Amino acid sequence: MINSLALTGRLTRELDLRYTQSGTAVGTFTLAVDRQFTNSSGERETDFINCVIWRKSAENFVKFTRKGSLVGVEGHIQTRNYDNNQGQRVYVTEVVVENFALFESKNAQAAPDATNQPQTAPQQTGGNSYVPQPKPAQTAPQTSNEPFASNGKSVNISDSDLPF
Repeated sequence: MINSLALTGRLTRELDLRYTQSGTAVGTFTLAVDRQFTNSSGERETDFINCVIWRKSAENFVKFTRKGSLVGVEGHIQTRNYDNNQGQRVYVTEVVVENFALFESKNAQAAPDATNQPQTAPQQTGGNSYVPQPKPAQTAPQTSNEPFASNGKSVNISDSDLPF
């Protein structure tokens, strides 16, 4: 059986990051996803989808997003139910996020009028989550013990030196 989905949308609010009693990070958020068609009035409708994200991915997600951020998520649908304080059965359907991608930098989202500002490309980090990496500023060369740092010199590597 297949339970897999991919969504692209905007955050309707800041991520609500909490920790379980055992110290595991868990975040909840709502993703506004526009439908691909218009209604009879010619307006595009939007679905508001509840999502949950766990562990290090949740901690990374809260660092690099804010209300209105354009993100993509991959995950699966989960349903659960519980009895509330009034004794009523409550049913919940949500997306459990396994991977996410940021489609705009946090700075670009904060200043939408700055159209001439360069944006950084997202790069993959550990935990299958994507976070933008800022471009390094031009600084004076630093000495390093890194044998592959070019320091302005070319590195000569032959095909026989490569492990593949």
